[in-house]
Amino acid sequence: MRARKLAAALTVATALGATGALASSHREAPFITEMPKVDATDFYMFRSYEPGRDAYVTLIANYLPLQDAYGGPNYFSLDPDALYEIHVDNTGDAVEDITFQFRFTNTLAANGNGVTLDIGTGANKKSVAVPLVNVGPITAADRSKLNVQESFTLKVVRGNRRTGTAADVTNASGGSATFLKPTDYIGTKSFGDAAAYAAYAGQHIYSVNIPGCTGQAKLFVGQRKESFAVNLGPVFDLVNAPASVIADAANRNAVPNPLDEKNITTLALEVPISCLRTAAQPVIGGWTSASLRQARALNPKATYTTPAREGGAWAQVSRLGMPLVNEIVIGLKDKNRFNASEPKDDAQFADYVTHPTLPALLEILFTADGVRAPTVFPRADLVAAFLTGVTGVNANGSTAEMQRLNVELPATARAGQNNLGAAACFKDGALDTTLPGCDPAGFPNGRRPGDDVVDIELRVAMGYLLANDTQAPSRNIPFHDAVLQDASQFDTTFPYLRTPNPGAHGDGT
Repeated sequence: MRARKLAAALTVATALGATGALASSHREAPFITEMPKVDATDFYMFRSYEPGRDAYVTLIANYLPLQDAYGGPNYFSLDPDALYEIHVDNTGDAVEDITFQFRFTNTLAANGNGVTLDIGTGANKKSVAVPLVNVGPITAADRSKLNVQESFTLKVVRGNRRTGTAADVTNASGGSATFLKPTDYIGTKSFGDAAAYAAYAGQHIYSVNIPGCTGQAKLFVGQRKESFAVNLGPVFDLVNAPASVIADAANRNAVPNPLDEKNITTLALEVPISCLRTAAQPVIGGWTSASLRQARALNPKATYTTPAREGGAWAQVSRLGMPLVNEIVIGLKDKNRFNASEPKDDAQFADYVTHPTLPALLEILFTADGVRAPTVFPRADLVAAFLTGVTGVNANGSTAEMQRLNVELPATARAGQNNLGAAACFKDGALDTTLPGCDPAGFPNGRRPGDDVVDIELRVAMGYLLANDTQAPSRNIPFHDAVLQDASQFDTTFPYLRTPNPGAHGDGT
């Protein structure tokens, strides 16, 4: 879970080497590997830093990991039988108070029969359905060549996610409760160059009205360029990287991002702060989840819309708050359980945070290089960073794994962001907002796209927030994965994540 965070942790690297964790939450548990459409990859929650939008919070949930841009002929639609949700706790009890629920529909052209071509002549002519998503170029103004259109609805639920009061979020232009999702970036022949696709996708950024909220929100759902950066392969091969590459902070950008050619699917909302917080509590908690019906019966006469029959109560199969928690913190035996659980029940996973295994594994792997795990247990520093929030920054009274954002702390403009976030505001275990580079608007105070959570979590796991070298002998080693993530890799305006990679460039690639 890219940022999930129960524990800090994350990934791997040591002065020697390191490579960060899988993607924040890509394929993080055995069961979710069977259901990529409902696999949450990253979750972001931050005070908007787009000029003029600092009265808003941006919530971004990414799904469907490791998309190869050339993934035809069906590409990467989301699951019409799933329920995708973003949850907000604004009372500090680790229970959702506001939930945004996304449901998807895939509609074939020609009243469900799909685009057809007349094949043959005279008495031998037949109209036959085509096998492709599109049969010609597509623009927002002309979708006539599109064979399948993905659309979605969005509801806001106040109170319990299943029994609370639900209402439709509607388009501020016309009042519709149904929104169109842009088709994935099939390639330059279907959509034109990156600028043309950006213009097309931009037509799917909606101003919306949220019942019970004052002020208009923004909404976008669509394919984006993979937003996570991590040295993916070496980290899971026992941190298989030469010490010379990552021996010091000067090499934080030594290796190209292996995920740079991948895409993901983004659910993005920009919501007025006044709609998310309470008057008494400036800290909000947030996480995303996906659920499926408990029962599935395969249809032996499957059709496009009903390959199976779904029924029963919703069962949660994916969960993501803080990054990289399920990948590198939760033990293998409990990974599926974690994905099915809610923050209010996180006491069952406490040992993974108070007595984390990652630092011990790094010491075993790199003893010869002088790496030593912290010696203080339980790890109260990790509990504060990932389970309670940090006193004076974003503690909200609960003990649970979720992102926490203090909405009263001002946003930092993109040009001034430190990719080590609020972690740069600590020295010898103490909070000091006067430190050079201190950026309290960044992770773990929420999470922005440019926050390098792999490097931050590695350092915190190895004791950066502890007070002295006795407690944490390796706390001042600038652990990193040799792959850099920073704000320059993202846009300055909503939805912040960039135009996806095309499936074809028109030059044979």
